[in-house]
Amino acid sequence: MAKKVVKKKTKKGAKKSFYEVNAPLTSTKIHLYAISPEDLENKMVKIDLTKTLRGKSLVLKLRVKNTDSGLTAHPENIELAVSYIRRVMRKGTDYVEDSFEAESRDSIVKIKPFLITRRKVSRAVLKALRENARKTLISHIKTRDSEEIFSEIVSNKLQKQLSQKLKKIYPLALCEIRVFQVLKKK
Repeated sequence: MAKKVVKKKTKKGAKKSFYEVNAPLTSTKIHLYAISPEDLENKMVKIDLTKTLRGKSLVLKLRVKNTDSGLTAHPENIELAVSYIRRVMRKGTDYVEDSFEAESRDSIVKIKPFLITRRKVSRAVLKALRENARKTLISHIKTRDSEEIFSEIVSNKLQKQLSQKLKKIYPLALCEIRVFQVLKKK
């Protein structure tokens, strides 16, 4: 059965204006165009962090919440652009991908790490890298809440720690978190 879509009725010719949204994770100023702040509740905002991260194409998706202190945006998803991955891939290298769910202090998250080796390697080395990355990330995520993890990914702190651990198995050309997504809050 088809569900009925109920649209909010607004006054014809109602005046729209810009509302400032606070995003504690980013330093960019966000202004959204709407009739009232209540219309912006649960809206998704996409921010491209390529310029601030000097060429690393990260796209951050934030959900707007209307609170007493004003409009705030909380991160929900961070994703590495496919064009960036294509740019860093080289001939004569192997890559490791994985996808798994983990539990942080305040939510259940989905993580997709992406690793590129310096040369072609055996499947056993790829498997060891994948398993060790999963184990390290799950133990790291357990002790932090999702906001902390988002800021660590943006500042490249999490990727650097992971790369240091995996360097002992095989040196990596690239160690990134391709997707980090909050599935549901606790």
